[in-house]
Amino acid sequence: MTKRSAEAAATAPATVSDVRQRNRSQALRSIILAGSTTRAELARESGLSVASVTNLVSELIAEGLVMEGGTVASSGGRPTTLIEPNPSGAYLLGADVGERGVAVELFNLSMARVDREFRGGREGEPIDAIARDLDEAVEALLERNPGALDRMVGIGLGLPGIVETDEEGRQVLYAQSLGWPAIPISQLVSHDIPVFAENGAKTQAMAELWDGSARGASEALVVLMGRGVGLGIITNGQLAHGLSSSAGEWGHVKIERGGRLCRCGGRGCVEAYVGADAILSDWRDAGGEFEGSGWNALGELLDANSSGDPAATRVVDELVATLGSALGGLVNLTNPERVVIGGWVGLRLMETLAPRIDAAIRREALERPGSQFTLSASRFGGDTVALGAAMLPLNAIVNEPRKAHVGS
Repeated sequence: MTKRSAEAAATAPATVSDVRQRNRSQALRSIILAGSTTRAELARESGLSVASVTNLVSELIAEGLVMEGGTVASSGGRPTTLIEPNPSGAYLLGADVGERGVAVELFNLSMARVDREFRGGREGEPIDAIARDLDEAVEALLERNPGALDRMVGIGLGLPGIVETDEEGRQVLYAQSLGWPAIPISQLVSHDIPVFAENGAKTQAMAELWDGSARGASEALVVLMGRGVGLGIITNGQLAHGLSSSAGEWGHVKIERGGRLCRCGGRGCVEAYVGADAILSDWRDAGGEFEGSGWNALGELLDANSSGDPAATRVVDELVATLGSALGGLVNLTNPERVVIGGWVGLRLMETLAPRIDAAIRREALERPGSQFTLSASRFGGDTVALGAAMLPLNAIVNEPRKAHVGS
Protein backbone atom coordinates (compact mmCIF):
# COMPACT_ATOMS: atom_id res chain seq x y z
CA MET A 1 0.00 0.00 0.00
CA THR A 2 1.38 3.45 -0.89
CA LYS A 3 1.59 6.30 1.59
CA ARG A 4 -1.37 8.18 0.10
CA SER A 5 -3.60 5.13 -0.14
CA ALA A 6 -2.69 4.26 3.45
CA GLU A 7 -3.65 7.77 4.54
CA ALA A 8 -6.93 7.52 2.65
CA ALA A 9 -7.67 4.16 4.24
CA ALA A 10 -6.92 5.60 7.67
CA THR A 11 -9.50 8.37 7.23
CA ALA A 12 -12.22 6.13 5.75
CA PRO A 13 -14.94 4.78 8.07
CA ALA A 14 -13.93 1.39 9.51
CA THR A 15 -16.07 -1.55 8.43
CA VAL A 16 -16.64 -4.74 10.41
CA SER A 17 -14.15 -6.40 8.08
CA ASP A 18 -11.58 -3.65 8.74
CA VAL A 19 -11.94 -4.05 12.49
CA ARG A 20 -11.60 -7.82 12.27
CA GLN A 21 -8.52 -7.56 10.09
CA ARG A 22 -6.97 -5.05 12.50
CA ASN A 23 -7.63 -7.38 15.40
CA ARG A 24 -6.12 -10.30 13.48
CA SER A 25 -3.01 -8.29 12.69
CA GLN A 26 -2.61 -7.24 16.31
CA ALA A 27 -3.01 -10.81 17.55
CA LEU A 28 -0.51 -12.27 15.07
CA ARG A 29 2.02 -9.52 15.72
CA SER A 30 1.69 -10.04 19.48
CA ILE A 31 2.16 -13.81 19.18
CA ILE A 32 5.27 -13.47 17.01
CA LEU A 33 6.77 -10.82 19.28
CA ALA A 34 5.99 -12.71 22.50
CA GLY A 35 7.21 -16.05 21.15
CA SER A 36 4.79 -17.79 23.49
CA THR A 37 1.58 -16.47 25.02
CA THR A 38 -1.95 -17.52 25.97
CA ARG A 39 -5.39 -16.64 24.76
CA ALA A 40 -6.08 -14.88 28.06
CA GLU A 41 -2.90 -12.78 27.75
CA LEU A 42 -3.83 -11.82 24.19
CA ALA A 43 -7.29 -10.81 25.39
CA ARG A 44 -5.84 -8.62 28.15
CA GLU A 45 -3.38 -7.01 25.77
CA SER A 46 -5.93 -6.31 23.03
CA GLY A 47 -8.97 -5.48 25.13
CA LEU A 48 -10.98 -8.11 23.25
CA SER A 49 -13.02 -10.87 24.84
CA VAL A 50 -11.45 -14.30 25.26
CA ALA A 51 -14.10 -15.66 22.88
CA SER A 52 -13.08 -13.17 20.16
CA VAL A 53 -9.41 -13.96 20.67
CA THR A 54 -10.17 -17.70 20.53
CA ASN A 55 -11.83 -17.22 17.13
CA LEU A 56 -8.89 -15.18 15.84
CA VAL A 57 -6.38 -17.78 17.05
CA SER A 58 -8.40 -20.55 15.38
CA GLU A 59 -8.22 -18.68 12.07
CA LEU A 60 -4.46 -18.17 12.44
CA ILE A 61 -4.01 -21.87 13.17
CA ALA A 62 -6.04 -22.67 10.03
CA GLU A 63 -3.72 -20.38 8.05
CA GLY A 64 -0.76 -22.36 9.35
CA LEU A 65 0.79 -19.34 11.03
CA VAL A 66 0.11 -20.19 14.66
CA MET A 67 0.17 -23.42 16.64
CA GLU A 68 -0.63 -24.64 20.12
CA GLY A 69 2.49 -25.39 22.12
CA GLY A 70 2.86 -26.73 25.62
CA THR A 71 0.80 -25.92 28.69
CA VAL A 72 1.31 -23.94 31.88
CA ALA A 73 -0.40 -24.33 35.20
CA SER A 74 -3.34 -22.03 35.86
CA SER A 75 -5.04 -20.92 39.05
CA GLY A 76 -8.31 -22.41 37.81
CA GLY A 77 -7.08 -25.99 37.84
CA ARG A 78 -6.89 -26.97 34.16
CA PRO A 79 -3.56 -26.22 32.47
CA THR A 80 -3.54 -23.31 30.03
CA THR A 81 -2.49 -24.00 26.45
CA LEU A 82 0.29 -21.83 25.07
CA ILE A 83 -0.02 -20.18 21.66
CA GLU A 84 3.14 -19.83 19.57
CA PRO A 85 4.10 -18.80 16.04
CA ASN A 86 4.50 -21.81 13.75
CA PRO A 87 8.18 -21.44 12.75
CA SER A 88 7.68 -23.29 9.46
CA GLY A 89 4.39 -21.54 8.74
CA ALA A 90 6.15 -18.90 6.65
CA TYR A 91 9.67 -17.91 5.64
CA LEU A 92 11.12 -14.48 4.96
CA LEU A 93 14.30 -13.23 3.35
CA GLY A 94 16.04 -10.03 4.43
CA ALA A 95 18.98 -8.50 2.61
CA ASP A 96 21.51 -5.92 3.74
CA VAL A 97 22.62 -4.42 0.42
CA GLY A 98 25.77 -2.31 0.25
CA GLU A 99 28.20 -1.07 -2.34
CA ARG A 100 30.60 -3.90 -1.47
CA GLY A 101 28.19 -6.80 -1.59
CA VAL A 102 25.09 -8.23 0.02
CA ALA A 103 24.24 -10.27 3.11
CA VAL A 104 20.97 -12.20 2.67
CA GLU A 105 19.40 -13.92 5.67
CA LEU A 106 16.58 -16.46 5.84
CA PHE A 107 14.15 -16.19 8.77
CA ASN A 108 11.29 -18.38 9.90
CA LEU A 109 8.03 -17.02 11.29
CA SER A 110 9.49 -16.87 14.80
CA MET A 111 11.95 -14.33 13.32
CA ALA A 112 14.81 -16.69 14.12
CA ARG A 113 17.58 -16.70 11.54
CA VAL A 114 17.72 -20.03 9.73
CA ASP A 115 20.59 -19.41 7.32
CA ARG A 116 22.78 -16.66 5.91
CA GLU A 117 24.65 -16.07 2.66
CA PHE A 118 27.11 -13.35 1.69
CA ARG A 119 28.12 -12.37 -1.82
CA GLY A 120 30.43 -9.67 -3.11
CA GLY A 121 33.19 -8.09 -1.06
CA ARG A 122 34.64 -6.11 -3.95
CA GLU A 123 35.29 -2.38 -3.80
CA GLY A 124 32.67 -0.16 -5.45
CA GLU A 125 30.47 -2.80 -7.11
CA PRO A 126 28.21 -1.49 -9.90
CA ILE A 127 24.49 -2.00 -9.54
CA ASP A 128 24.35 -4.87 -12.05
CA ALA A 129 26.96 -6.76 -10.00
CA ILE A 130 24.90 -6.15 -6.85
CA ALA A 131 21.85 -7.62 -8.61
CA ARG A 132 23.87 -10.72 -9.53
CA ASP A 133 25.09 -11.00 -5.94
CA LEU A 134 21.50 -10.90 -4.70
CA ASP A 135 20.33 -13.58 -7.11
CA GLU A 136 23.27 -15.85 -6.27
CA ALA A 137 22.76 -15.44 -2.53
CA VAL A 138 19.03 -16.15 -2.74
CA GLU A 139 19.65 -19.17 -4.95
CA ALA A 140 22.20 -20.57 -2.49
CA LEU A 141 19.82 -20.17 0.45
CA LEU A 142 16.91 -21.81 -1.35
CA GLU A 143 19.09 -24.72 -2.48
CA ARG A 144 20.15 -25.36 1.10
CA ASN A 145 16.62 -24.86 2.45
CA PRO A 146 14.26 -26.30 -0.20
CA GLY A 147 11.33 -26.54 2.21
CA ALA A 148 11.27 -22.76 2.60
CA LEU A 149 10.33 -21.99 -1.00
CA ASP A 150 6.69 -23.12 -0.86
CA ARG A 151 6.06 -20.91 2.16
CA MET A 152 8.26 -18.01 1.14
CA VAL A 153 6.47 -14.70 1.71
CA GLY A 154 9.06 -12.59 -0.05
CA ILE A 155 12.40 -10.80 0.23
CA GLY A 156 12.96 -7.44 1.85
CA LEU A 157 15.87 -5.29 0.69
CA GLY A 158 17.63 -2.77 2.94
CA LEU A 159 19.22 -0.47 0.36
CA PRO A 160 21.87 2.30 0.38
CA GLY A 161 19.73 5.12 -0.95
CA ILE A 162 16.26 6.59 -1.21
CA VAL A 163 13.48 4.12 -2.07
CA GLU A 164 10.35 5.71 -3.50
CA THR A 165 7.03 3.93 -4.03
CA ASP A 166 4.43 5.16 -6.53
CA GLU A 167 0.64 4.84 -6.41
CA GLU A 168 0.75 1.42 -8.07
CA GLY A 169 3.28 0.10 -5.55
CA ARG A 170 6.24 0.23 -7.96
CA GLN A 171 9.51 1.07 -6.21
CA VAL A 172 12.61 2.87 -7.48
CA LEU A 173 16.05 3.19 -5.82
CA TYR A 174 17.95 6.48 -5.98
CA ALA A 175 21.53 5.95 -4.76
CA GLN A 176 23.19 9.25 -5.59
CA SER A 177 26.16 8.73 -3.28
CA LEU A 178 27.15 5.52 -5.05
CA GLY A 179 26.80 6.93 -8.55
CA TRP A 180 24.19 4.36 -9.49
CA PRO A 181 21.44 5.31 -11.92
CA ALA A 182 17.86 5.31 -10.67
CA ILE A 183 16.80 1.68 -10.89
CA PRO A 184 13.44 -0.08 -10.49
CA ILE A 185 13.55 -2.42 -7.52
CA SER A 186 11.99 -5.15 -9.68
CA GLN A 187 15.27 -5.33 -11.62
CA LEU A 188 17.34 -6.21 -8.55
CA VAL A 189 15.91 -9.70 -7.93
CA SER A 190 15.04 -12.08 -10.77
CA HIS A 191 13.61 -14.87 -8.58
CA ASP A 192 9.85 -15.27 -8.76
CA ILE A 193 9.14 -14.10 -5.23
CA PRO A 194 7.62 -10.83 -3.99
CA VAL A 195 10.19 -8.08 -3.44
CA PHE A 196 9.88 -5.29 -0.88
CA ALA A 197 12.43 -2.51 -0.38
CA GLU A 198 13.36 0.31 1.95
CA ASN A 199 16.38 2.40 2.85
CA GLY A 200 18.79 0.41 5.04
CA ALA A 201 18.78 2.91 7.89
CA LYS A 202 15.00 2.66 8.00
CA THR A 203 15.04 -1.15 8.06
CA GLN A 204 17.51 -0.96 10.97
CA ALA A 205 15.05 1.35 12.75
CA MET A 206 12.21 -1.10 12.04
CA ALA A 207 14.14 -3.92 13.71
CA GLU A 208 15.05 -1.82 16.73
CA LEU A 209 11.47 -0.60 17.10
CA TRP A 210 10.10 -4.14 16.74
CA ASP A 211 12.12 -5.81 19.48
CA GLY A 212 15.35 -3.91 19.96
CA SER A 213 16.72 -0.86 21.72
CA ALA A 214 13.86 1.35 20.49
CA ARG A 215 11.06 -1.04 21.46
CA GLY A 216 8.21 0.79 23.20
CA ALA A 217 9.64 4.23 22.42
CA SER A 218 7.30 6.87 21.09
CA GLU A 219 10.11 9.16 19.92
CA ALA A 220 13.54 7.84 18.94
CA LEU A 221 16.49 8.32 16.63
CA VAL A 222 18.10 5.17 15.21
CA VAL A 223 21.48 6.03 13.68
CA LEU A 224 23.26 3.91 11.06
CA MET A 225 27.01 4.48 10.78
CA GLY A 226 29.04 2.60 8.20
CA ARG A 227 30.69 3.82 5.04
CA GLY A 228 27.42 5.61 4.54
CA VAL A 229 25.57 7.39 7.33
CA GLY A 230 21.81 7.30 7.74
CA LEU A 231 18.98 7.69 10.20
CA GLY A 232 15.58 6.31 11.07
CA ILE A 233 13.30 8.79 12.82
CA ILE A 234 10.57 7.31 15.01
CA THR A 235 7.76 9.66 15.96
CA ASN A 236 4.53 8.71 17.68
CA GLY A 237 5.82 5.13 17.60
CA GLN A 238 5.96 5.12 13.79
CA LEU A 239 8.81 5.36 11.32
CA ALA A 240 8.83 8.74 9.55
CA HIS A 241 9.09 8.73 5.76
CA GLY A 242 8.43 12.30 4.63
CA LEU A 243 6.76 13.21 1.34
CA SER A 244 8.55 10.63 -0.83
CA SER A 245 10.43 8.49 1.71
CA SER A 246 13.67 10.51 1.89
CA ALA A 247 13.15 11.58 5.52
CA GLY A 248 16.20 10.62 7.57
CA GLU A 249 18.96 11.48 5.07
CA TRP A 250 21.00 12.84 7.95
CA GLY A 251 24.27 11.77 6.36
CA HIS A 252 23.87 14.54 3.81
CA VAL A 253 22.98 17.34 6.17
CA LYS A 254 25.66 20.01 5.81
CA ILE A 255 27.65 20.72 8.98
CA GLU A 256 30.37 22.84 7.34
CA ARG A 257 29.61 25.26 4.51
CA GLY A 258 31.93 24.50 1.61
CA GLY A 259 33.57 21.73 3.64
CA ARG A 260 34.86 18.31 2.64
CA LEU A 261 33.70 16.74 -0.59
CA CYS A 262 31.11 14.02 0.04
CA ARG A 263 30.34 10.98 -2.11
CA CYS A 264 26.98 12.58 -2.98
CA GLY A 265 28.80 15.43 -4.74
CA GLY A 266 28.02 18.00 -2.06
CA ARG A 267 30.40 19.51 0.45
CA GLY A 268 30.38 19.55 4.23
CA CYS A 269 28.00 16.57 4.72
CA VAL A 270 27.90 14.64 8.00
CA GLU A 271 29.02 11.51 6.15
CA ALA A 272 32.18 13.26 4.95
CA TYR A 273 33.29 13.56 8.59
CA VAL A 274 31.93 10.53 10.46
CA GLY A 275 31.62 7.85 7.75
CA ALA A 276 34.17 5.02 7.82
CA ASP A 277 36.24 6.30 4.90
CA ALA A 278 36.44 9.79 6.42
CA ILE A 279 37.50 8.49 9.85
CA LEU A 280 40.25 6.26 8.48
CA SER A 281 41.42 8.93 6.03
CA ASP A 282 41.82 11.33 8.96
CA TRP A 283 43.92 8.77 10.80
CA ARG A 284 46.09 8.07 7.76
CA ASP A 285 46.63 11.83 7.29
CA ALA A 286 47.64 12.03 10.95
CA GLY A 287 50.30 9.37 10.40
CA GLY A 288 48.37 6.23 11.30
CA GLU A 289 49.46 2.99 9.63
CA PHE A 290 46.92 0.19 9.17
CA GLU A 291 45.64 -2.33 6.68
CA GLY A 292 42.21 -2.47 5.10
CA SER A 293 39.27 -0.14 5.54
CA GLY A 294 36.79 -2.08 7.64
CA TRP A 295 36.09 -3.40 11.13
CA ASN A 296 39.69 -4.34 11.93
CA ALA A 297 41.15 -1.06 10.69
CA LEU A 298 38.73 0.95 12.82
CA GLY A 299 39.56 -1.31 15.75
CA GLU A 300 43.24 -0.50 15.32
CA LEU A 301 42.44 3.21 15.55
CA LEU A 302 40.47 2.73 18.75
CA ASP A 303 43.16 0.50 20.25
CA ALA A 304 45.80 3.10 19.42
CA ASN A 305 43.67 5.77 21.07
CA SER A 306 43.26 3.63 24.19
CA SER A 307 47.03 3.11 24.37
CA GLY A 308 47.66 6.85 24.24
CA ASP A 309 48.88 7.25 20.67
CA PRO A 310 48.80 11.06 20.08
CA ALA A 311 47.72 10.88 16.43
CA ALA A 312 44.91 8.43 17.15
CA THR A 313 43.80 10.50 20.15
CA ARG A 314 43.51 13.64 18.04
CA VAL A 315 41.44 11.81 15.43
CA VAL A 316 39.13 10.23 18.01
CA ASP A 317 38.70 13.48 19.93
CA GLU A 318 37.65 15.28 16.75
CA LEU A 319 35.36 12.41 15.74
CA VAL A 320 33.55 12.41 19.10
CA ALA A 321 33.16 16.19 19.02
CA THR A 322 31.78 16.17 15.47
CA LEU A 323 29.40 13.30 16.18
CA GLY A 324 28.22 15.06 19.33
CA SER A 325 27.50 18.23 17.38
CA ALA A 326 25.69 16.42 14.56
CA LEU A 327 23.55 14.32 16.92
CA GLY A 328 23.02 17.15 19.40
CA GLY A 329 21.34 19.13 16.63
CA LEU A 330 19.04 16.18 15.92
CA VAL A 331 18.15 15.96 19.62
CA ASN A 332 17.12 19.61 19.52
CA LEU A 333 15.07 19.04 16.37
CA THR A 334 13.24 15.86 17.41
CA ASN A 335 13.37 15.66 21.25
CA PRO A 336 13.85 11.87 21.32
CA GLU A 337 13.31 9.54 24.24
CA ARG A 338 16.08 7.28 22.94
CA VAL A 339 19.06 7.57 20.63
CA VAL A 340 20.22 4.22 19.23
CA ILE A 341 23.51 3.91 17.37
CA GLY A 342 24.13 0.99 15.01
CA GLY A 343 25.90 0.07 11.81
CA TRP A 344 29.34 -1.51 11.94
CA VAL A 345 31.11 1.80 12.56
CA GLY A 346 28.56 2.86 15.18
CA LEU A 347 28.80 -0.46 17.01
CA ARG A 348 32.60 -0.30 17.00
CA LEU A 349 32.56 3.21 18.43
CA MET A 350 29.96 2.38 21.06
CA GLU A 351 32.11 -0.47 22.41
CA THR A 352 34.61 1.93 23.95
CA LEU A 353 33.36 5.48 23.38
CA ALA A 354 29.70 5.34 24.44
CA PRO A 355 30.11 7.51 27.58
CA ARG A 356 32.08 10.13 25.64
CA ILE A 357 29.58 10.17 22.76
CA ASP A 358 26.72 10.50 25.25
CA ALA A 359 28.40 13.44 26.98
CA ALA A 360 29.22 15.11 23.64
CA ILE A 361 25.61 14.92 22.45
CA ARG A 362 24.30 16.39 25.70
CA ARG A 363 26.92 19.13 25.61
CA GLU A 364 25.86 20.18 22.11
CA ALA A 365 22.10 19.93 22.67
CA LEU A 366 19.92 22.35 24.56
CA GLU A 367 19.91 21.54 28.25
CA ARG A 368 16.28 20.37 28.47
CA PRO A 369 16.06 17.97 25.46
CA GLY A 370 19.67 16.99 26.13
CA SER A 371 18.61 15.67 29.54
CA GLN A 372 15.63 13.65 28.28
CA PHE A 373 17.12 10.88 26.11
CA THR A 374 19.02 7.68 26.77
CA LEU A 375 21.80 6.48 24.47
CA SER A 376 22.30 2.81 23.58
CA ALA A 377 23.83 0.58 20.93
CA SER A 378 21.76 -1.35 18.41
CA ARG A 379 20.57 -4.59 19.98
CA PHE A 380 20.96 -6.82 16.94
CA GLY A 381 24.49 -5.87 15.90
CA GLY A 382 25.50 -6.50 12.31
CA ASP A 383 22.27 -8.34 11.47
CA THR A 384 19.98 -5.37 12.15
CA VAL A 385 19.49 -4.11 8.57
CA ALA A 386 18.74 -7.62 7.23
CA LEU A 387 16.36 -8.37 10.12
CA GLY A 388 14.51 -5.11 9.54
CA ALA A 389 14.38 -5.83 5.83
CA ALA A 390 12.78 -9.23 6.54
CA MET A 391 10.08 -7.39 8.44
CA LEU A 392 8.87 -5.87 5.16
CA PRO A 393 7.47 -9.21 3.92
CA LEU A 394 6.51 -10.03 7.53
CA ASN A 395 4.25 -6.98 7.56
CA ALA A 396 2.61 -8.25 4.40
CA ILE A 397 1.64 -11.56 5.98
CA VAL A 398 0.63 -9.90 9.25
CA ASN A 399 -1.67 -7.53 7.42
CA GLU A 400 -3.16 -9.92 4.85
CA PRO A 401 -4.88 -13.26 5.66
CA ARG A 402 -3.56 -16.37 3.93
CA LYS A 403 -5.56 -19.28 2.65
CA ALA A 404 -5.91 -22.09 5.17
CA HIS A 405 -3.15 -24.60 4.63
CA VAL A 406 -3.48 -28.35 4.77
CA GLY A 407 -0.88 -30.61 6.32
CA SER A 408 2.28 -29.84 8.17
